[in-house]
Amino acid sequence: MIRKNSKKELSAHRMGTMDIHRLLITLSVPMMTSMAVQALYNIVDSIYVSHIDTKALAAVSLAFPLQSLMHAFMNGTCIGVNSYLSRSLGAKDYSAVRKTAAHGIMLCIFAWLMFIGVGLGFGATYFKALTNDPQIIQYGITYVQIVLPFSIGSFLAMMTERMLASTGNTFYAMIAQVSGAVTNTILDPLLIFGLLGFPKMGMAGAAIATVIAQSLAAVISLYFNFTRNKDIDLSFKGFRVDFHIIKKIYQVGLPSMLMNSVDSFMFYSMNKILIGFSTVATTIFGVYYKLQSFFFLPVYGVNYGMIPIIGYNYGARNGKRVLDTVHIAIRYAMVFMTLGFAVFMLFPDKMLTLFNADGEMIKVGSVALRIISTHFLLAGFCIIFLAVFQAIGNGTLSMVATAMKHLLFRLPSAYFLASFGDVNLVWWCWLISEAGSLLFCSIFYFHIVKKEMKSFPLPQTAES
Repeated sequence: MIRKNSKKELSAHRMGTMDIHRLLITLSVPMMTSMAVQALYNIVDSIYVSHIDTKALAAVSLAFPLQSLMHAFMNGTCIGVNSYLSRSLGAKDYSAVRKTAAHGIMLCIFAWLMFIGVGLGFGATYFKALTNDPQIIQYGITYVQIVLPFSIGSFLAMMTERMLASTGNTFYAMIAQVSGAVTNTILDPLLIFGLLGFPKMGMAGAAIATVIAQSLAAVISLYFNFTRNKDIDLSFKGFRVDFHIIKKIYQVGLPSMLMNSVDSFMFYSMNKILIGFSTVATTIFGVYYKLQSFFFLPVYGVNYGMIPIIGYNYGARNGKRVLDTVHIAIRYAMVFMTLGFAVFMLFPDKMLTLFNADGEMIKVGSVALRIISTHFLLAGFCIIFLAVFQAIGNGTLSMVATAMKHLLFRLPSAYFLASFGDVNLVWWCWLISEAGSLLFCSIFYFHIVKKEMKSFPLPQTAES
């Protein structure tokens, strides 16, 4: 046992000693790469679906809130596990590390069982509440009744990839994610259009390709945790449910879960607002989220590299490294956000043509993408601040800030702007809500996060 702990200390040692620029790049680049590939495969997935017909693409857009709700439950649990694992490593509490990992897998299985019922029991009701178009309803039911009940691969992949990331093994997490993304990209055209002897399955083929790819990613990630992750002993020998561990996980995870559930409510509500203008507006809304992920997901890759560094050093009471990591992460985030803003402003029509867009969709969508992208220049700050709150174990702040963004700013402004009867006005709700979110995130960061680190022994000045 002594020898194993010494290996763990050696593996985690760089969290507290390595140059922060180098450490953040080392941990983030594999995650950014995998996130970029993930974003690309999401875009490719929708491109293939758009060639079934425009109603199939609209159905995928309407299904997004249900998928988002599913990911909200799992992502909240993953963030709680990631945060507590990192802080336990920083405090060198290896018993807590082992128990947290085992409980993470157990909670995955419980979440999956719940969403079997959601997919089979509420899919039809959900789509009928959004639209009266029978073809869109049928496409949507077909999709969610496969993706949700067979989501165990998605849940396990997300959890085990975060375990790798929380201990600094982001390269292996990247391999798992990229393997799933590539598999999905290959299977999509084969199963949707019936190429190379495969059956032509249409929308069902898109869903089946997704769950197969997610399951493969889960298997690969589990393998790396068992064979390459020296910091986590992923064993269920003598496992017993420990409600203290679950409480620690959900002190951070539950607020994040609720926060992401608010996202799902926002997606649902925005679809209700936009479908009142046209199906095209709803489709553009879904396409936007596919396109923006290519720039936002790499920023979340920076987050995943940043959280274990902050969690470890917060647990080790090293305030200077915590704050320096935040400042450096913000710089990297703004590079991606500025790049995304430029691409959306210059090439909106080119991006929309990827989705088999007709003239009306290009006309309405080009204006929409340019207006929405204005909030990119503020979003980088908010994303980093929210991750900081989660990393130090104060997920409630993230939940409050996200709830305020959607419920206090975005949806009220969207409803108000929609009352003027011009869909182009509705898109400005993104900029309005991001500005409000940045204001409150900044207040929380400067007056609460720094206050909590006043007792830390090291100086809290940033690197020059």
